[in-house]
Amino acid sequence: MAVVGLSWVVATVLGAMPYILSGSSNKLAVRLFSSHEIAPQIYGDPVSPLTQEQYALVDSLVSAGAKGLPARKLEEQYDARMRKWSKVEDPLPDFRVVFEDLSELSHWRGVLIHPGQEPDSPLDRANNYRIRGVRMNIADAIFESQSGFSTTGATVIANLEDPISLPHCVLFWRSSTHFLGGLGIIVLFVVILGQGSAGKALMRNEIPGPSKEGSHSRIQHTAWMFAALYCGLNLILTCLLWLLGMDVFDAICHAFGTLATGGFSTYNASLGHFYQVNHTMGAWIEYVVIVFMVLAGSNFTLLYFLMIGQANRLVGDIEWRYYMGIIIGVTICVMSFGMVYDDFIIDPNTSSFTEFQLALRNGLFQVVSIITTTGYGTHDFDKWNSFGRGVLFLLMFVGGCAGSTGGGVKVIRHILFHKILFLQLEKSYHPSVVRPLRLGGKPVDDPDLQTNILIYFSLILVLFVFGWLSIVTLEPDTTWGSAEEHIEHKLIDSATAVAATLNNVGPGLGIIGATQNYANFSWWTKLLFTALMMIGRLEIFAVLVLLMPRFWRSR
Repeated sequence: MAVVGLSWVVATVLGAMPYILSGSSNKLAVRLFSSHEIAPQIYGDPVSPLTQEQYALVDSLVSAGAKGLPARKLEEQYDARMRKWSKVEDPLPDFRVVFEDLSELSHWRGVLIHPGQEPDSPLDRANNYRIRGVRMNIADAIFESQSGFSTTGATVIANLEDPISLPHCVLFWRSSTHFLGGLGIIVLFVVILGQGSAGKALMRNEIPGPSKEGSHSRIQHTAWMFAALYCGLNLILTCLLWLLGMDVFDAICHAFGTLATGGFSTYNASLGHFYQVNHTMGAWIEYVVIVFMVLAGSNFTLLYFLMIGQANRLVGDIEWRYYMGIIIGVTICVMSFGMVYDDFIIDPNTSSFTEFQLALRNGLFQVVSIITTTGYGTHDFDKWNSFGRGVLFLLMFVGGCAGSTGGGVKVIRHILFHKILFLQLEKSYHPSVVRPLRLGGKPVDDPDLQTNILIYFSLILVLFVFGWLSIVTLEPDTTWGSAEEHIEHKLIDSATAVAATLNNVGPGLGIIGATQNYANFSWWTKLLFTALMMIGRLEIFAVLVLLMPRFWRSR
C-alpha cells in the first residue's frame, strides 16, 4: 500500500514536468470584472480602477486572449465598446494614446505588449497589441497533473486553444494522464505485484462493498481483463468520434477523457464546441459520449459478462439498476424544472418539441457527466434554476459503480449505507430483533462491513467540512473579485469546489462553473485541492493510512 500510495505522489510530480519545462501559460496577467469602477487584478493583485477608455481597451485585449489584436481590429472593438457604454461624442479618444498612457503606469508596465516589442514572437501575434500571459507555477502544474491522473478533469488552464500558450504535445500529454489514470495505477500494480500482494488489498479498496464475482478466479487475471476491455472501448470510441467529424487528435483526446471519466477537452467550450460548429453532428457526438460515459461508470466485470452474451448479469445487478435509476430519475427532474424555468431556451420562438429535445440532450448529458464524475460540459448549468443546480451539487456525492473508472462515492456504498440506516432505525424500537444486512436478497457475511461503511461516510463528511472551512477562512476575497461582485457566493463556490475535487467531478458552481476554471485560486488552495483529488481517487483508507506513524513501524 505504501508503494502504490507513494507512487501516486511521484507520478503527480513527474506528470507536472511537461507543464513546467514547456513554459505553458494558463491565463492572462490581467483579470477584469463587470465594470470599470471595480479594480482589476494584475497577477492576482488588485490595482487602481480604470477609466472608461482604459477599460474598453483592456477588455478588448482580454477578450482576444493571448494572441491579441492588430491595430485595425483593436480600434474597431475599442470604438464599439465606447459607443455602447458611454455618451462620448466623436471623435473618440485615440486607442493608441490610451494604450501608451496605461503602459506608463507602474503596475501595467511590462504587462501590455505593443506591436514589435517582442520580435521573436510568432508571426500571427508579433505585430499585435497583447496582454502578457502567466506561466504555470509548480502549484498549477501539480494540480493539473493530479487532476489528470485522478481523472478529475478540473483545470487551471483558461485557454486550451492557443498552441503557443499550450503546445499540442502538452495538450496530448494532459489527455494521456487521463488514460493512465483510468487504466488505474492500482490495477497496474495488481498486475505487477501479483496475487497476494499489497496490490490485492488496494484492488479491494477500488471495489468497495461485497466483492463481485470475477470473470476469472485470480484477481491478476481480472486486472488484465479490465485493462483489455478499457483499451478496447477507447479504440471503439475513438473510431466513432472520428467518423462523426472529429480529427484524429480530438477523437483520441476525448476518448481518453470519456472512458477514464476525466473530462479534459481540447477546447474551451468542452464538448459543446462541436455543437457550436455543427448542430447535427455535435448532437450525435454528445449522444455517443453519453453512452460511453454510462459504460465507463458501470462495473467492468459486468461489462465483460455483457460482452460474452450474459446480459442478465448486468441487468440483474442491484448496483447497476440503482445507478441507471438515479440517472433516469434525476434527468426527469432536471428536465421538468428546466423547462418550467426556460433553462434550455436560447430563442424565445423555440417550439415545444425543440425545447424538449434540448432539455433531453443537455439535461441527460450533464446528469451523466456529473454522476460518472466525467465533468464534460455542453451547457452552462450554472445558469440553471436553483433546483437544477442544487440537484447537480448533491449528485457530486454519488459516483459510478464499483469496479468502474468513475471516482466519488460508489453507488454500492450508498445502497449499503441506506440499508444500514434502516436496520439501525428498526433496532432502536425492536432491540431484540436480529436482522442480517441483505443485498440483492442475499445476506452479507462480512461482519465489519457495516462499521466500514459508516466510517467511510463519516470520513467523507469530515474531509468535506474541513476543506470547505479551510477555503472559506483562508482563501482571499479577491479570488471572487471584490465586495461589489460575487463575494456573496464564496460559501457556495467553496463548497462545490471541495465536493468537485474530493469526488473527482471537476467543474462546480460559480467561480469554478461549467465555463470557468480553478486558475484564480491561491497556490496553497490548489495544493489542498490536489490532496483532495488524490484521496478521492485512491480511496480514503489507502491514503490516510500513509499518514499514521504506526503504519510505518515494523510489526
